[in-house]
Amino acid sequence: MEGEKGRVCVTGGSGFIGSWLILRLLEHGYYVNTTVRSDPEHKKDLSFRTALPGAEERLQIFNAYLSNNPESFNAAFQGCVGVFHVATPVDFQDKEPEPVVTKRSVDGALGILKACLYAKTVKRVVYTSSASAVAFNNKDVEDMDESFWSDTDYIKALNPYGGSYSISKTLTERAVLEFSEKNGLDVVTVIPSVVVGPFLCTKFPGSVRRTVALVLGNRDEYPFLINLSVVHVDDVARAHIFLFEHHDAKGRYNCSSNVITIEEMAKFLSAKFPEFQIPSAESLKEVKGPKIPGLSSKKLLDTGFKFKYGVDEMFSEAIHCCKEKGYLPSSIIRSTYICIL
Repeated sequence: MEGEKGRVCVTGGSGFIGSWLILRLLEHGYYVNTTVRSDPEHKKDLSFRTALPGAEERLQIFNAYLSNNPESFNAAFQGCVGVFHVATPVDFQDKEPEPVVTKRSVDGALGILKACLYAKTVKRVVYTSSASAVAFNNKDVEDMDESFWSDTDYIKALNPYGGSYSISKTLTERAVLEFSEKNGLDVVTVIPSVVVGPFLCTKFPGSVRRTVALVLGNRDEYPFLINLSVVHVDDVARAHIFLFEHHDAKGRYNCSSNVITIEEMAKFLSAKFPEFQIPSAESLKEVKGPKIPGLSSKKLLDTGFKFKYGVDEMFSEAIHCCKEKGYLPSSIIRSTYICIL
């Protein structure tokens, strides 16, 4: 084993959560492998990962393809004591039929788990799920714990924006936990709410783009902000590592620290960023949309984890990052890119 901590692998290291996870794992003293899609023409910018503190000595980047070649992960998992499966196919715009998206996600995740068994050194897998695997069930509960699962029939009837993603995350997490039970593989799942904060990845993360919709003027996003459960990206990365290292961790863990309404968000942003034309809280009372229940993180907190960040840090750091990376000018407001989580 290399060093005291050993070697781990992060799939989806190019994304919002994955890149933060790599940063924190390196800080914790781990040797880290991460995977990227094959790039024979070398068009991808890997510098934001290779420039991380400790990356030169302890980060290795492997080519692997989740969708149709899970065996390509064998080399990346060799010698690893842990795997963080963050990568997932993303189709928030429902461009493909839901069954296609779901099959790709489930097959990819199960392929990853089989590769972990093949490695024979992986002691625990931490799988990144989503609040969409918990909250869509038509139950009248204010804060849902990990015993709740989204109802795929209800999602289909509701037909929300990004419904195929919600269904795929629900069925993939179920499949992951069923596989782990059947095959004796230690798997823990992390279920973040909407992830906010500064981003290391080179593209604009979809969750950040959505949460700063009042700044960008993206009115189509306003209904999703009516009652928003949020968590800082660094807290999500830290929760992954905490649950990997916590000996008694088992099953599902919600990871959500705050709830903010669209009116509260407007007041906060107007006071904090007067340079932006934020809609008044009064005008936003007219916005209609589903009230999505919050996530209870009691299980995670009872295990000993502590959140470090509040709403102020989440939104302030996200907006400052958007400014630095040039995502606030009007020319890019309508960008359709969504960073893979």
